[in-house]
Amino acid sequence: MRVTWKEVAVFAVLTVIWGTTWAAIRIGLEGIPPVTGVAIRFALAGLVLVVIGHLRGVRFGRLPGEARLWLINAATTFAGSYGIVYWGEQWVPSGLAAILFATLPLWVVCLGHFLLPGERGGGRSFGGVLLGFAGVALVFSEDFEKLGGAQVLFASVVFLLAPFVSALGSVSVKRWGKGISPFSIAGVPMLMTGGAMGLLALLVERGRPILSPMAAPNSWLATVYLALLGSSLTFTLYFWLLARRSAVAASLISYTVPICAVLVGWLAFAEPVTWRLIAGGGVVLAGVAVTLWPRGGEPAAPPAPSAPQRDKIAALR
Repeated sequence: MRVTWKEVAVFAVLTVIWGTTWAAIRIGLEGIPPVTGVAIRFALAGLVLVVIGHLRGVRFGRLPGEARLWLINAATTFAGSYGIVYWGEQWVPSGLAAILFATLPLWVVCLGHFLLPGERGGGRSFGGVLLGFAGVALVFSEDFEKLGGAQVLFASVVFLLAPFVSALGSVSVKRWGKGISPFSIAGVPMLMTGGAMGLLALLVERGRPILSPMAAPNSWLATVYLALLGSSLTFTLYFWLLARRSAVAASLISYTVPICAVLVGWLAFAEPVTWRLIAGGGVVLAGVAVTLWPRGGEPAAPPAPSAPQRDKIAALR
């Protein structure tokens, strides 16, 4: 299946926006606690998507398994993954966070081997997985005192759970999300995440101050950016792309986002960029390349959609 200009444009937009969201999370955390930040981000993003979907005639919850996918996506892609990300970025530099999250497609390959029969990887794929995690080991051979101390090391280890949990969400969407509108797959789980994380914030962040928009305008602007562009727009585009390409092929975005994120972190926060961080990140991306690069020169095409699925896809164009 030939790559279209629309898919190339979506890939470029996702790279630029997701490459800057790591720095935006750091800025948001300066005035808003992590759980509260996740709640605000996804409550606003989900509301926007559900309203737009309603205006576009999307019928939420009408397809078999749709409600189940809402719960799975809320628990994995959004609440679980981003709860860990926001907690971790209190200590983990944004560039390092992006490199660690770049292991996402390696987890997708491992999980897809068991959960997606049409996307089982061969020996080369799993060789790439081993190479990618060797890159992670190289990153963790770094002297973390240069990056902030022992707390950064511990937070980075926990941070690796985020791409694993997110991979569960991506594989679930690919397996059970055929024919379901991206506005439903993304919007409703985001609203659920906003509500659940808001309740959690009341329990665990009751004593932590939330600065007002007047006191911390950059934090609130960053959170709005994360909600509208970093969530509403990007996840709709990602699930649009996922409907056209394999779960592994859609994960190719992990090639370019870490490069953008490391550059932004270096320029915006003067985050240290050491040779082991660069080398480890390069090995991670090399492992992703070996794992994902198709033998025939382009990603495998997904099965041809049914007539109802074609109608839903056409409605998103």
